[in-house]
Amino acid sequence: MTHLTRRNALKGAAALGGIALGGAGLACLSGCNGAGQSAALTAVLDGMVTDMLKRSPEQATSLAASEQLAGGPFMARVSDRSAAGVAADNALVSGWIEKLEAIKPDGLSPADAISRDVALSAAKYSQAGHRFGYGDSGFGPPQPYVVSQLSGSYVGMPDFLDSQHPVDNQAGADAWLARVEGCPGPIAAETERVGAHAAKGVIPPNFIIDRALGQLRGMAGLPATESVLVTGLARKAGEAGLDAGTLGQVATTLVNDKVVPALRAQIEALEALRAQSTSDAGVWKLPEGDAYYGAGLGYWTTTARSADDVFRLGETVLAEVQAEMDTGLKALGLTSGSVGQRMQALARDPQYLYPNTDDGKAALIADLNIQMEALAKRLPEVFGQLPRAPVEVKRIPPATEAGAPGGYYQPPAPDGSRPGAYYINLRDTAEWPKWSLPTLTYHEASPGHHLQIALAQEAEGLHYLRSKLLWFGAYGEGWALYAEQLSDEIGMYASDPAGRLGYLQSMAFRAARCVVDTGLHAKRWSKEQAVDFMVEATGDKRESVVTEIERYCVWPGQATCYMVGKVDLLEARDKARAALGETFNLTGFHDQVLLQGAMPLDVLDRSLDA
Repeated sequence: MTHLTRRNALKGAAALGGIALGGAGLACLSGCNGAGQSAALTAVLDGMVTDMLKRSPEQATSLAASEQLAGGPFMARVSDRSAAGVAADNALVSGWIEKLEAIKPDGLSPADAISRDVALSAAKYSQAGHRFGYGDSGFGPPQPYVVSQLSGSYVGMPDFLDSQHPVDNQAGADAWLARVEGCPGPIAAETERVGAHAAKGVIPPNFIIDRALGQLRGMAGLPATESVLVTGLARKAGEAGLDAGTLGQVATTLVNDKVVPALRAQIEALEALRAQSTSDAGVWKLPEGDAYYGAGLGYWTTTARSADDVFRLGETVLAEVQAEMDTGLKALGLTSGSVGQRMQALARDPQYLYPNTDDGKAALIADLNIQMEALAKRLPEVFGQLPRAPVEVKRIPPATEAGAPGGYYQPPAPDGSRPGAYYINLRDTAEWPKWSLPTLTYHEASPGHHLQIALAQEAEGLHYLRSKLLWFGAYGEGWALYAEQLSDEIGMYASDPAGRLGYLQSMAFRAARCVVDTGLHAKRWSKEQAVDFMVEATGDKRESVVTEIERYCVWPGQATCYMVGKVDLLEARDKARAALGETFNLTGFHDQVLLQGAMPLDVLDRSLDA
């Protein structure tokens, strides 16, 4: 995350069991140089990996980690989402910070010094929200609401099991059933924490509660035989030649007897909370809300940028991009109305729409695959190394698509057992006019998230912590946004003027995000004010924008990291080109950025300078 993991379903937890330092490594924490310092650092990083995976069994599964690496068996376990578990996570992170600070960088090699800086920064940013005493912190971003339309085990566990838990044999099926049986534990723990935080004045906006309740009621009211907790197991068991019928019956009983009651209890708690909620959208309303937002901005941008600075950055970039959009729209004969109004007209043009049917959705996914194949042929022109892991296009599960983002990426399993996945939300194909899709593909797959994350996983010489676990929003999302521009620079839109408008709209969208995120959380904008601004700025469908704005309400600061990260990468590229002149090589620049793994922007800038 810094994600110490990625997405809520993958949010790690950790118990303070002590970091296993060898005798030499422990002694070196009190001062030594050279190889001793390096050994001490490696011991701390090794301990961080094991403790994170031990406390986050879902993440261990996602990474196909060994039991030795994860500190013991994990396939049948679920994370501890209780208040005590969160406190233990943060205590563990405090220990990492103390040990990393005790290792002085001047005794390390340049590569080890970067690893220390990256790990220390990850730990500090991840713990920044802990002092406020509410929300989630420790192994991820300051996230104020334990349960929302995007957070909570009710969302995370079904998604995780269906997309990442393997059922290749009876042991995998038994582990699935054990996790279904264990699922009510974290749901109940989160329900309890929701109540405890409400007593401190931390209550989600009423529209967020409504969105979460809609999803929860849908899950609780669904026949158990149609739950993904059952259907996913039956499908995977059938593919593995197991007794899918019997396994499905056991899962059905568990869902009815254990999971549904936990969901109903959470529904009751949120319904009771709904009467106390307001429509105030930003975290400014929470205890120490301005400081809380500052922690969120720091976590996501890995910079010291203020809310005002990010707001101005968004305004500046938005004005530049809208001027270019105006030119492109006029070239297509769209001359009347604002940029937003003309983009809305383009979005309604029947020639760019897929039917909102099963066949239409299948055709959309087929076109995405064609786009990925065309882009793959061009990648060797600008990258010296490409990932071995493939990437697939998948639909976001219909059960959670109402509150889910438009698209996202799931990394491959490092052992090659699962490809990368680029998920797209197909709740309504009208949200995806054909001209909007190439840019989404370049962002989520290649040369965006898949290329960056898979290369880091496959990089030689990087510690497991850096190659497999750490994620920094400004670096990762900044790279994906940079990848959209790179795709334009190599001519992917040369014969597709409407598609290039889709690319420009994406840039306007990310610039507008900087404005509305800081507007909501620092300038006390209402939800309606933010929606109106973004609709006018981008021309996106209002329904889609509402979902986006609701996302920003529960992930304060996250929406800003895209543009902040991209701008930093472009500035670094310009700086390198100016310094190297004719010897500057774009392929070399990309390899230097990517093959060292994710890192905070300040560490990246120092690395590139060196």
